[in-house]
Amino acid sequence: MLKHSLRWLTGLGAAGALVAASATPAVAAAAIEPYFQDTTLAVGAEPTTRALFLYADEPTTLTNLSVRYDYRSLANKITLAPEDGQRCTAPEPGVLACTEAFDVVLSEMPPLGSGVYRNTAKRVDIGLTEDAQLGDSGDIVVSFRAAGGRQGSYTSRIRVGEGVDLAGGPFTTVSSKPGGKFTVPLVVANAGDKTVEGFVAVFDLAYSIRTRDRFSNCRYSDDHLVSCEFDEEIPVGTGLATTLNLELAKDTYAPTNQSGYAQFMTTADFEDLTRVREAVGARAATPGTGPKLTLAKAPGATRQADQTDVGPGNDYTGWTIKATGTNGTDLAAIGATLKGTAGAVVTATVGFRNNGPATLDNVSEEYEAASHTDVELPPGTTAVEVPGNCWLRQDTTRTYLCASEMLLVAGQTYTMKFRLRIDKVIPNARGAVRVNAPCECPAGGSFQGDIKPANDKATIVVNAAQGGGGQGDGDGGGGGGGSLPITGAPTNLIAGIGALLLVTGVGCYLLARRQGSRSTA
Repeated sequence: MLKHSLRWLTGLGAAGALVAASATPAVAAAAIEPYFQDTTLAVGAEPTTRALFLYADEPTTLTNLSVRYDYRSLANKITLAPEDGQRCTAPEPGVLACTEAFDVVLSEMPPLGSGVYRNTAKRVDIGLTEDAQLGDSGDIVVSFRAAGGRQGSYTSRIRVGEGVDLAGGPFTTVSSKPGGKFTVPLVVANAGDKTVEGFVAVFDLAYSIRTRDRFSNCRYSDDHLVSCEFDEEIPVGTGLATTLNLELAKDTYAPTNQSGYAQFMTTADFEDLTRVREAVGARAATPGTGPKLTLAKAPGATRQADQTDVGPGNDYTGWTIKATGTNGTDLAAIGATLKGTAGAVVTATVGFRNNGPATLDNVSEEYEAASHTDVELPPGTTAVEVPGNCWLRQDTTRTYLCASEMLLVAGQTYTMKFRLRIDKVIPNARGAVRVNAPCECPAGGSFQGDIKPANDKATIVVNAAQGGGGQGDGDGGGGGGGSLPITGAPTNLIAGIGALLLVTGVGCYLLARRQGSRSTA
């Protein structure tokens, strides 16, 4: 289950976990931004597979796409070979030129409404020649061209290092009530044949899992542990261990199982994943100011050579935290009151509020919207603008089904705007907003455990504007809250969609856990 549970860590996702809210937007309208991850290769190891990532901030299709890999600075040191059956040529030593056989469609990254569109060119295998020596390094310039004059390039670093094999400890299970404290083991071992000289633990912890510790060699986003860097050596056949002091947030839904994971990587592999941070102006998570977290009393060692993990697949550990007791959630629908004349366009700001006491977190397992909302338009009105997370229900003409965020934080209000044209003024024309609406979804539908279903429905009322004329009453909100769409990219940790998030393919699932979604308190 590793690849399912740690999907945010595969490829490039861990880097995104180190971004905070001040990251700089990476792409302008209609621009295509490329990214090719840095790579450390081990002498004697199998080639590493990489792909060129392409990003935009709007839906885009690239035709006649060609990709050029220029690795002349490492001529006779590395090899590049096409993967996926693609057509490539070598016009000169140290250059590989490939063409895509089909159009490349840049589609939206999850969650729905993220506003980030991504795809990859076909992959290549990067290997070492017999002339490669430990410590060799150079650049590979990856450029692309597509119809319409679209083009771009990215320079990536390639290093020759030493192969090691990090392994995580066994999975464990503990219990805690919401607001309770607990400890979990953090165990790492050297399963290879060379001493590991420094490593990093990168954490994927559910939104509910917090820490009060602030170790100087760890990084944090508010009360969430993001990563820890260690300079301890791990001799062959040995392991290191410590414990982490954690707690469940008071708004943890219970009873549930909350999950957490840690992936171990070499210092060089971590640098390959995160070096782009500073280049794009992204701000890392905050380092702690307390004592250093250590796993053993072994003295720190100077890194003699760059190292890379040549045995991935066992480099992780994980924990299941059983949230005990009962802690439920009340989602209350928000309607709207609108006024306008025939022909006027008015805005209905509708949605719901999570009255708590628990946060709904659908990120950990289902990766689906935590709830769905029906928005039934009042008679005499027509929708002229609908939120991107909403669609007409099948066999209806007036009822829209809207997907929520995967994370619905207790105390937050989630609203969205429908622009309605008043075709005919009907006194007290009534529509409805129904939270927890049924949905034929892959994960089984909408939230069924609401502790106060009596407030799941609210009305949308349209009446004539007093005094005549006018273009409606603006937002027309019935329950306060903001006017942001229910579904969108999580805020705080990735507010503004930082450049690093775009170029690294960060798993929004992870980030959605850590901070509230687009909402208002």
